[in-house]
Amino acid sequence: MSKITTELLLERAVPRSTRLRKIETLNLSKLQLKTGDLDPRLFSRLRHLQKLDLSDNLLDKFPNSLSLPDLRVLNCNNNKLEDVTALKQFPLLEELTYENNVYLTLNDDYKVMFLLQNLRLLNGKDITKLANHVRRVNSRKLTSKVTAHWEKFFRDQLPEKYTAEQVKSIRKKFLKSVQTNVVYGPSSLSEFTRWRVKMIAEEFLAYSLGLELNTDPEPEEKMDESEEESTESPREAAEEVGQVGVFSSYMNNVTVTPSKRKRNHSKTGSGNKRSKTQANTEEEEAEDVSAEPLHFLQCHSKGNSREDFKTQLWSCVFEPLLDCGARKDPIVSSSRTVATCGGESVCLIDCETGTVLKKYKVATEEFFSVAWTTLTMVISDCRKKSHNILAAAGRRGIVKLIHVAADFCYGEIKAHKKPIATVCFSPTQETHLFTASYDKRIALWDIGIPDCDYNFKASQLLVLEALSIPLRIALVPTCPDQYLLAGCEGGCFAWNIKLDKEQKSRPFEAIFQFPDEDGGMTTAHRVDGLAFLNDDVVVSKSSKPGCICVWSWSRSFDAKGKGCQRTVSVVVLAELEWSTTDMSYLTLSTCPAKDYVFCGDENGSVWMYNLSSYTTAWSSAKGKRSDKKIPPAQILKWPELRANGEQLSEVLINNVVSDPTFTYLVVLTSVNITAIWKKS
Repeated sequence: MSKITTELLLERAVPRSTRLRKIETLNLSKLQLKTGDLDPRLFSRLRHLQKLDLSDNLLDKFPNSLSLPDLRVLNCNNNKLEDVTALKQFPLLEELTYENNVYLTLNDDYKVMFLLQNLRLLNGKDITKLANHVRRVNSRKLTSKVTAHWEKFFRDQLPEKYTAEQVKSIRKKFLKSVQTNVVYGPSSLSEFTRWRVKMIAEEFLAYSLGLELNTDPEPEEKMDESEEESTESPREAAEEVGQVGVFSSYMNNVTVTPSKRKRNHSKTGSGNKRSKTQANTEEEEAEDVSAEPLHFLQCHSKGNSREDFKTQLWSCVFEPLLDCGARKDPIVSSSRTVATCGGESVCLIDCETGTVLKKYKVATEEFFSVAWTTLTMVISDCRKKSHNILAAAGRRGIVKLIHVAADFCYGEIKAHKKPIATVCFSPTQETHLFTASYDKRIALWDIGIPDCDYNFKASQLLVLEALSIPLRIALVPTCPDQYLLAGCEGGCFAWNIKLDKEQKSRPFEAIFQFPDEDGGMTTAHRVDGLAFLNDDVVVSKSSKPGCICVWSWSRSFDAKGKGCQRTVSVVVLAELEWSTTDMSYLTLSTCPAKDYVFCGDENGSVWMYNLSSYTTAWSSAKGKRSDKKIPPAQILKWPELRANGEQLSEVLINNVVSDPTFTYLVVLTSVNITAIWKKS
């Protein structure tokens, strides 16, 4: 029987706690604990644990799945640890001590410095500078040597057309040879060097051979440049290969192919067994948006594994059009380049061809959100030019700033100490970025404009205090510099964000009441979907199951005059019929130009609502609420996809986004598949 029980954890919490999920500091020292006593199922309930003391025990290693996503400080002094690589499961770790573990050496110190990107203190010493050297300079030198070894001794051994068996053979020979012959640094670090060389060599083979073996008929633009995660010039960064941040056009061999790819003409109610039957007249009036699946991509796999059907994909956004920037569809004037994120990577995809144009990877990150802005930057000869910049953020609480055209991650902002749920740029202030975090705060940043050497200065302008975790944020279209709306774990809130106010930390100005399933009104509910359909109409979910709420911002917010932290009842315009699932975080989006709303469900289907026949009536001052729930114009059913001969099942649609002209529809799933549909 394990020595660790729920009662023990609650008792050893500092201070004592009544619930595991509330524990932030835990002392498990001097309990004679062995590795088998650390039960992953029990530890997975310590979701907010930040400090853990395991000193003076009998641990020889760490289990690989302790699931402590927020762990910052770990004490393992006086144990019997033999290996440290399992510590990579704690990517937010900042302080680590493991003194008096006789089997650990200097090589292990270097391994944790490489694996833990946030680590500042190791055994009480500040290792920031040394760790940066290990992660960057050391990696650059080793990567250069590994690449040279391949080019000199192995490249010509591979025939132009080769079999999987030949690749397997040459891989085995190359890994053995490169670990034996690539030498760098003092002999005391030879074990660390061999460990890193093997890692770099495997990544090199995955990118180079994986790309050449790709059976996808669409060509890809090969990019091998890597991104140093600092404010260096692109030329310096391009010399870095195998670093933590990598841009690449490499995409896994996608073994997922649709067994049925015929045109989807599903009508209302036919796409989901939970859908209620609608009136015949409504079905006749609903527009049939003939949509055809173009591509199913598996480009966010962890470690580039073709077996990864577990990575969750969360956010996607189309690149803004530039005169010489994003690819334009030849028929419609719209960008067809979309940024997607999930797991450890951000991808740029050409929707028409299905080509993964670029890929940015941070091995210790899980990206939750991406957003575009267009900056007017000074280039050579003091000339100014507009460039698209992509911001990406996630579990580490850090915002990465990527100059896509230059294939360069030029900087980062350490915005929060907890994960960032979502980010968005101001439509009027090109450098203003909002970050919404699990620390229950929404911060406004001025990211600055980088100079020709990519030097920049970011500053925090405002902090909005929330009562619960903000999940979705939206700036009010008619006054984007004055009001921000947020859907949170505990309700829907509005803040005054006007910068002429002196107060830099602000409480919410209004909390909104919504109809609940019992016919009353409630403020206490999770709002995991939020978007504006036009200047006034807001679409949100989920105050009650089976529907999406459509309401008026102006009539709701102005109803009771001014005041701080007031409760406001929303003026409901309509309810959209949706799945009755209680599954959370299946978010929605809108296409304002076409008056469309999109939302995925728990069965892999995409619900599409055409509200163009309602918006005119809603815009009038006396616009009446639609009495009946509005059915979807169409439900796109998830096609039968097979991976390794088996059909993919239990597909959740986490997000659905169209381009501004509703030419392409990008669908992000819970099974590491990005699906791209095109309107016929």
